[in-house]
Amino acid sequence: MRENARHTVPVGDRRVAGRDYGPRDGRPVLFIAGAASGSSMSFATEHMLHDAGIRLLTMDRPGMGDSTTDPTRTLASTVRDYRRYVEHVVGAARLPVPVVANSQGSVFGLAAALGGWVSRLVLVSPADEVAFPAIRALLPSEAVQLSELASSDPRAAERILAGFDADKMERLVLDGSGPQDRTAYSSPAFLVMYRRALREGFADAGAGYVRDTLLAMQPWDLPLDDVRCRVDVLFGAQDTGHSPDQAATLTRRIAGARRELFPDAGGALLWTHAPDVLAHLSRRAPRRRRESGVQGAARTLGSGGLSRPADFRSASTAEGEP
Repeated sequence: MRENARHTVPVGDRRVAGRDYGPRDGRPVLFIAGAASGSSMSFATEHMLHDAGIRLLTMDRPGMGDSTTDPTRTLASTVRDYRRYVEHVVGAARLPVPVVANSQGSVFGLAAALGGWVSRLVLVSPADEVAFPAIRALLPSEAVQLSELASSDPRAAERILAGFDADKMERLVLDGSGPQDRTAYSSPAFLVMYRRALREGFADAGAGYVRDTLLAMQPWDLPLDDVRCRVDVLFGAQDTGHSPDQAATLTRRIAGARRELFPDAGGALLWTHAPDVLAHLSRRAPRRRRESGVQGAARTLGSGGLSRPADFRSASTAEGEP
């Protein structure tokens, strides 16, 4: 998809950079991409964005793409960078804005919602908080090893994560996906975008990716019951990677959140069902199987489908979904 412009925003002695897509006069929507994905990662076609009247904003998190590495980056500082970026591109008067967050990017979307500058949050295939006790209990011991290491010995976890690069991540995603998702991820248009986003994601020797993954694997310490904006959780019924219970527990933890399951979708929901995602940014969303945050039972997955933000088949792998 053709970008409108690139943006660079000074943040003290650093800078953050990004892009925007769709009509320049469209309603601004921030897209927070998943693991190891720079600002070239987007979703929906140009035609879809124009029809929906949406200007999609993307940003390289610190250490990715053209954004300066921040070795002391935290969840809170990353969210502040996102806010500064949005304010620079569209103006502070346009806040609050809707946010779409995918996979490992969901923790940043939730933190932004708690910051009070998000009007509506759509979590698409959110990666679960593996350190949360109820989620950890649904996983076999080998599935939580890297998360535990991220808390007990962050330096050791960093060394493991530093072994990844763009090529290894692409192979992990394609090899670890089911047939339906693999078809989506292998399409020429997606691969061009994904490879460019991965090159950005692993800029500066992967410093941004490593920091992102540590933040996602450590306890989030977010008071999710304090979220005040509308939150929709969209999840593919065939997704065996992002959550061991299809985000049922996560949805219950978020005040007023509603979960929608897509029977014909897997982990690539964001791209295979882009019109549905865009519809959730408007007042009217398509009716499918929907559950409130107080409904839905947990389901334990077998060892063939374990929760990410890591491919937890071993403690030495990392985020295996875009």
